[in-house]
Amino acid sequence: MSSSGVSIPEGKIARTSGEASQIAQQLGGTVAVKAQIHAGGRGKGGGVKIAKTPLEAEELSKQMLGSKLITPQTGSEGREVQCVLVEKGLNIAKEFYLGIVIDRSRQMSVLMASREGGMEIEEVAHQNPNLILKEHINPTTGLSSDQARKIATELGLEDEGISKAVVLIMSLYQSFQSTDASLVEINPLVMTKEGQLLALDAKMDFDDNALYRHPEIEKMRDLSEEEPLEIEASRHHLNYIKLDGNVGCMVNGAGLAMATMDIIKLAGGSPANFLDVGGGANVDQIKNALKILLSDENVTSVLINIFGGILRCDVLAEGVVQAAKDIGINLPVVVRLEGTNMEEGRAILKNSGLAFEVAADMADAARIVSSLG
Repeated sequence: MSSSGVSIPEGKIARTSGEASQIAQQLGGTVAVKAQIHAGGRGKGGGVKIAKTPLEAEELSKQMLGSKLITPQTGSEGREVQCVLVEKGLNIAKEFYLGIVIDRSRQMSVLMASREGGMEIEEVAHQNPNLILKEHINPTTGLSSDQARKIATELGLEDEGISKAVVLIMSLYQSFQSTDASLVEINPLVMTKEGQLLALDAKMDFDDNALYRHPEIEKMRDLSEEEPLEIEASRHHLNYIKLDGNVGCMVNGAGLAMATMDIIKLAGGSPANFLDVGGGANVDQIKNALKILLSDENVTSVLINIFGGILRCDVLAEGVVQAAKDIGINLPVVVRLEGTNMEEGRAILKNSGLAFEVAADMADAARIVSSLG
């Protein structure tokens, strides 16, 4: 954001308590020590603390570094803090929320703002939707300075504050566009008592499909912040997200994967993952997908749910049989095939000599796999 002109506080990353003390000494005065993890709600979890001296900064960072920070977004297991941001303290007069996201229902980006910065914006939107200001952005002409000025005025800023906000908002939009971001969010955006307007905290999400255009962003990827099985899946171009259940799911198509998880829950089961092998999966991808599913120690059964289109059911069945023989599956596997060459695929599974349970339809598959515990 800073490279696009968004004003941010002065600060540096520290990976040891000694570094934190040195940075605090360089910044002078009060500093904020912020745990750096890939999750929001850090303040509520104790991951943002104020230090008035370098010694306090050293002690606070010593407490944070290596600890597990639990926030509403990390789950009960929390995330280990491996570094902290030591940032110069500010005299905050007002806090705001500012962000740009994609409104898929309108097929446009939307600039959102609120006077209720520093709070959970989802709660504000739910309880007081009138407090959320919105300006949809024409993808052809982009965000106009008039739209930025309208938002700045509605935030209650005046005179010079409006001018500074317009510059910052336009810079934020530049950051959003130039990085192929799917979300940029400043919370809180603060006005200091000295009249400065700065992004005190921020979050950015990027479109994975556009990362080939941004090697400098891809280099920032921190694998230590990611689930190991999700990292392994990304190496094989599989869309995988680990969940807390016990039914391993292998599906082709994101929509079908979501429906599969829903119907498993409806049948009384609990999905262990989201896994989309895509429409053109080959034997190696199927084998790698099964390996990843079986690597999750919580998985006690597997549901393979395939709608044959680009990926024919007989090709999928041959791949599943070969993969099962190669890696050795000792868990019950339920398979639902529908679409192109489904009868041929079902016959391949039934004649494989392996203990596959071939379901009649999705509901039958969910009922069977959920009953297996």
